[in-house]
Amino acid sequence: MLYEYETVASTNLIAANLEPWTAVRADTQTSGRGRFQRTWVSDLGGLWLSAVVPLGEGEIHRRALPLAAGLAICNGLHDLGISEVRLRWPNDVLVHGRKLAGLLIDQFVAGRAVVGIGLNVKNQPEKCDPNLANHVRRLADLLSNPPELPDLARLLLAHLKRVVIELADNGSPSLSLRINKLWGVPRTVELDLNGRLCRGTFTGVDSEGRLILVDHSGTQSFYDAHEVRHLTELHCLP
Repeated sequence: MLYEYETVASTNLIAANLEPWTAVRADTQTSGRGRFQRTWVSDLGGLWLSAVVPLGEGEIHRRALPLAAGLAICNGLHDLGISEVRLRWPNDVLVHGRKLAGLLIDQFVAGRAVVGIGLNVKNQPEKCDPNLANHVRRLADLLSNPPELPDLARLLLAHLKRVVIELADNGSPSLSLRINKLWGVPRTVELDLNGRLCRGTFTGVDSEGRLILVDHSGTQSFYDAHEVRHLTELHCLP
């Protein structure tokens, strides 16, 4: 079931106590947020959607869920004919280097998670925050006739349900190959580990959903999403 509102503080908060496989969509959010409580501009014309999904036990499932949700969004965009889509670890969807969508996973109740999806469609976030100019992409930039927001919500929810069920039935290795294809070419990155910076080559994620960073000596390190406050892509490798 999809509940729809004109304005809410946060669709994730509205969805907090709903049953699995229900969802909330709002025309605008007044307190949209991203990771680490960063502000997410949620202006009129965008898709602000939160879906409640069952959450399996264990750290591996928790780590894999944001990546599986990113895969679901990319699959939905492919259905719309948008092929130049890639992920930026751990929760951004980019087209031509600009952010089209983002994810925020919350857990309010044991055994279930809320997958928050923000996707720019016809909205103009740079008018709300000038710092976003030249950093965002919209479906309206890519499609002459973007789907209506309720239809777009249902498309993404269908893909999300498929990957969540696959994750529950088969585990994260069944999704890892497809997810790792969505990062694009290898990139040198800088990680902010709560104030400590480190650089290396981002080579994808392991079967447990952790970021793999290779330093100049070839040594691999593994990081969970909660350890990394920010990932900055520095340049692509040849």
